Amino acid sequence: MKKVVVAMSGGVDSSVAAFLLKREGYDVTGITMKLWDTQCAADARKTASALGIDHHVVDLRKAFRRDVVGYFCSEYLHGRTPNPCIMCNNRIKFGILLDKAKSLGARLLATGHYVRLYRPLNGRYRIREGVDKFKDQSYFLFALRQRQLARLLFPLGKYTKGEVRDVAAKAGLILPGHTRESQDICFLAGGDYRRFLKRECKGIKPGRVKDLSGQCLGSHKGTAFYTIGQRQGLGIAAGKPLYVVKLDAAKNEVVLATAEDLKARELTVTDVSWMGIDNPGKPFRALAKIRYNHKKSPCRIIPLSPRKVKAIFDSPQHAITPGQAFVFYRGQDVAGGGWIS
Repeated sequence: MKKVVVAMSGGVDSSVAAFLLKREGYDVTGITMKLWDTQCAADARKTASALGIDHHVVDLRKAFRRDVVGYFCSEYLHGRTPNPCIMCNNRIKFGILLDKAKSLGARLLATGHYVRLYRPLNGRYRIREGVDKFKDQSYFLFALRQRQLARLLFPLGKYTKGEVRDVAAKAGLILPGHTRESQDICFLAGGDYRRFLKRECKGIKPGRVKDLSGQCLGSHKGTAFYTIGQRQGLGIAAGKPLYVVKLDAAKNEVVLATAEDLKARELTVTDVSWMGIDNPGKPFRALAKIRYNHKKSPCRIIPLSPRKVKAIFDSPQHAITPGQAFVFYRGQDVAGGGWIS
């Protein structure tokens, strides 16, 4: 019997993942990361008890604050918009937690992500979009390495969210607290990230707001409090809609322009991870996302070095944002991705 550790958050998805694997005959152990919200451990423990499986809690708050929260604050301070969920996957869930699973005697780690994992005969492991297109989370996993993918299971990839809820109901897994969704940033708990930055970060100070010609339009409260494409809360009366098109943290300036100026076709991507394909060393076609909720769009990708590419979309894209992930696909499979610079 294969032993698997299931990352359990106390929510429906990870609870059903544990249930399905146990039903398939795996020797299942639940594990909950103590990151920020301590309530999830109590909920996960109830589910583990109902399933009749062992449950462990691992305190990763120090690593989470350093590798995820620290990154989150640093990116905003440097004029970029972070994606902490991807960083948490890379450093915590499929890094430290994967090692913890091994220490518990399990080669395999499973999560409730809505993605499919497969490996063609004699090929490399690949992440494929989940069947539920509204819940697909393949975008967040682009940086996983082959050695990590070889030890992972994603039981929910072939299910829709509705089907998962049905499984949970029939299995009696709908317990108090199991209505939680894991879409929001956990350490913000639905709050305003600006208030969080005020509390956590030092060195944020007011500066100038300019237009593309360099003319001063007013003042801002700190570049960290703005994102590319932002229109609301600018405090600038210009007689026409203006949007944030650039953040210059070095000069402490916010640059505004029209919606048309937000559109662009080209971008540069660094720290590229190649998952589904090897770096071809020459231009190739792909479909790509510039943010999680972005529709995949056709583009031409030009390798500049082993871990850097240039991408040219067929049509202009709205609000390309430094700090966000650029993830490219071959059909439904993640081919690779990196960070918009």
